[in-house]
Amino acid sequence: MQHAVGSPLPPPHQPGQGPHAGWAPAAHHPGAPQGPAPAPPPPPGFPGAGAGSAPPSGPMPPAPPSGPVPPAPLSGPVPPAPPQHAPAPPPPDTTGHVPLPPGGPVGVPTAPPAAAAVPDPTATTLAVLLIGPAGAGKTSVAKYWADRRRVPTAHISLDDVREWVRSGYANPQSGWNDNSEAQYRLARRTCGFAARNFLANGISCILDDAVFPDRPVVGLGGWKRHVGPGLLPVVLLPGLDIVLERNAERSGNRRLTDEEVARIHGRMAGWYGSGLPIIDNSQLDIPGTARVLDDVLARAIASPPSW
Repeated sequence: MQHAVGSPLPPPHQPGQGPHAGWAPAAHHPGAPQGPAPAPPPPPGFPGAGAGSAPPSGPMPPAPPSGPVPPAPLSGPVPPAPPQHAPAPPPPDTTGHVPLPPGGPVGVPTAPPAAAAVPDPTATTLAVLLIGPAGAGKTSVAKYWADRRRVPTAHISLDDVREWVRSGYANPQSGWNDNSEAQYRLARRTCGFAARNFLANGISCILDDAVFPDRPVVGLGGWKRHVGPGLLPVVLLPGLDIVLERNAERSGNRRLTDEEVARIHGRMAGWYGSGLPIIDNSQLDIPGTARVLDDVLARAIASPPSW
């Protein structure tokens, strides 16, 4: 008895082997179940075939082999296996790692020899503390001075650092208490740490703060502890009418009452006779005040003040 059978499935491709000679590659249907092909339907005349069917004539083809089909012989030389390489190292960091020297206390500037020329304060790494009442122009002068120096210079404003505190900000205008004093001290210490780090890496600093002469431990004493003995303090002290006029142009937390401005200005007058350099910028604009500040700093470098 004879029946038609299907051709055996092609062997699976192995790495480095081509298809069996005479096998046509089977099309891949996404989602089709993987596994052996289903058996062909029985020919007519076999059990399960339709009634009245006659068996086919002709010799019976051999039955397909059972079990896995052996791999087909290669039609050419076997390509060598790809060499095994060590994994490539990760790409280097394009920015590199820049070590930063730790910030230490700023030493007292060394006075130049008597025969040397007057030092140029615009090309010297300095730490300057600009002192003055509200409305003296400390922030404006400090920014202008720092922007136009010939060496890298940072401006660090105490009021800016105080206002880093958003929720729970202790405004002294609402009453001076332990919380507001603690935030002032914390801001001064933070400014001092920042100044020491900048200076240790070759960047000058100018800080501005309303330091009172009648509180040396909290004022100049605190700045000397935070920055170092090389800090050069300079006082900006215009007349009261100028301070009141400039304060009136402020807004928000920076604006004080006239009574508070007058009280602060009166306390700042105690800097006269202290030995610190004082600049009365009542009749000076910002560029003119910055030029006088350079002159004062040149003398301070040549003969550092004792404070």
